[in-house]
Amino acid sequence: MPGNPITPTIPLNEDGVHHGFLRLPYSRDDSAWGSVMIPITVIKNGIGPCALLTGGNHGDEYEGPVALMELAVSLKPEDIEGRVIILPAMNYPAFRAGTRTSPIDRGNMNRSFPGSPNGTVTEKIADYIQTVLLPEASIVLDFHSGGKTLDFIPFASAHVLENKEQQAACVAAVEAFNAPYSMIMLEIDNVGMYDTSVEDQGKTFVTTELGGGGTSTARSNAIAKKGVRNVLKHAGIMKGELEIAPSIMLDMPDDDCFVFSQDDGMIEAVKDLGDEVEKGDIVARVWPADRTGRMPVDYRARRSGIVVSRHFPGQVKAGDCMAVVAVKV
Repeated sequence: MPGNPITPTIPLNEDGVHHGFLRLPYSRDDSAWGSVMIPITVIKNGIGPCALLTGGNHGDEYEGPVALMELAVSLKPEDIEGRVIILPAMNYPAFRAGTRTSPIDRGNMNRSFPGSPNGTVTEKIADYIQTVLLPEASIVLDFHSGGKTLDFIPFASAHVLENKEQQAACVAAVEAFNAPYSMIMLEIDNVGMYDTSVEDQGKTFVTTELGGGGTSTARSNAIAKKGVRNVLKHAGIMKGELEIAPSIMLDMPDDDCFVFSQDDGMIEAVKDLGDEVEKGDIVARVWPADRTGRMPVDYRARRSGIVVSRHFPGQVKAGDCMAVVAVKV
């Protein structure tokens, strides 16, 4: 089987600062011998741990790209011991389009792992990360937020793992990231996720949800910038003391955390992010969008806790997640 067609334009394991691209050949109507050029920075100083820092897994989530672009121009080799690989926009075609999935093949990067060297553009990028970059890393940070359709309270998270030693390392790194909230997260659809690939390789993994609505804010960008530096310090790569503030630990123990719509219509938020709710409280209503004189459908919390996520657009479709309620630990 032929290898992955992606080639880096910079060395991946030499001392110094190297800015360049992962070049993926892509023949298309406007460029017969064209390429997808995925920005990458590698900063290395001597022997030490390696951190892989990624954003733009989904192209409409911006805290990661903002924080990682800033880190790429500000981090110096003398600031670290080891290596930092910075990939601000993993799914670069989606990032440029401002969409969750790639405009080339509709690939959702976070459902495309482990990828394929002979697959679609998205699958080739995933395969390169899986087979070339991930094996180099000891710790991985992947930035997410809600994109255009969801909004979150700002949290960093780890997953429940069978390997409890690995899970403890991930939780410790989440605590070091030090977002306002820290989460033990339940995924509703983990097939093909980058998270799973990272954890299956035994790496320490941190992911985030830092906001949403298809944009970032001064607050969410500041959380990302502080968090990535804290993780590098925690890993023993970056010098200096961690910046630590109080963080509330949350848990998503089961499917009762999720509230899904069974109706199309206009959504009315009844509870806001960060609000505490009791089981049975109304968290949202769905009004019919096509007529007046009809009562809305009430949607209620299935457990007590705190609202950590909400549907962002003003209209909702059957099957959409409208709210997530997590439990304070």
